[in-house]
Amino acid sequence: MIKNGYTINFPVKYSEMDCGLALKPSVLLNFLQDTANENAEKLGFGYSNIKEKNLMWYLLKYRMEFSAYPVEADMLTIKTEPRGYAKLFTYRDFELYNGTKCLGRITSLWALANIDTKALVSAGSVLSNPNLPPHEKREDDLNFAKIPILKKVDAEKIFEIRYEDIDANIHVNNGNYIVWALEPLDFDFRRGHKIKTLDIVFKKEIRYGHQILAQAEFDGKERTIHTLKNFETGKDLCHVMIDWTES
Repeated sequence: MIKNGYTINFPVKYSEMDCGLALKPSVLLNFLQDTANENAEKLGFGYSNIKEKNLMWYLLKYRMEFSAYPVEADMLTIKTEPRGYAKLFTYRDFELYNGTKCLGRITSLWALANIDTKALVSAGSVLSNPNLPPHEKREDDLNFAKIPILKKVDAEKIFEIRYEDIDANIHVNNGNYIVWALEPLDFDFRRGHKIKTLDIVFKKEIRYGHQILAQAEFDGKERTIHTLKNFETGKDLCHVMIDWTES
């Protein structure tokens, strides 16, 4: 559980809900990124601090576990805590609340990289920030799941990257990846199910002018596995695995 957390409240707009009034997964990813960015800025290792060192944060992984996925929520509260660094990676935890009820827990993995060379660097060696100490495991830590490679393709779609999809770093915003990953799924399945657990691994960047191939596999009735590829090169960009529960 989060011990020394930073908290932000997010009003949930009608446009941020899907047709079943559940929070859109892409909106949740944007809420998490905004919370992490704001907290990192206040603690001295945010974008404005690391840019001076020619560094950039890269989000690598999420593991999300929900006791109740947010539906018809007017206001959501996100608590976050940086969990420190280990070798080339840093950890950050989140908790998601509707009022006093905890809806879910999330852990994430990040890396610092040189902007020009893209080489990873240790946060401990280049930041020397007391707010980012060496990582210490806790008994209740969430564990990242291993996402299997697709054995078959049950559904797929191709998407053109739009100007709208690009963020301030001229890369595709990570919230778009989950939109593309889920879009091949059947409408009735999406409307009749909510996310129970979600693992996502961001593997490569993609920029404006390329196309995305989204492929999905049903592994049983309540699990889907997803791969996003660069359509031109065939290289994997993102892997996703979701366990669903019926609405």
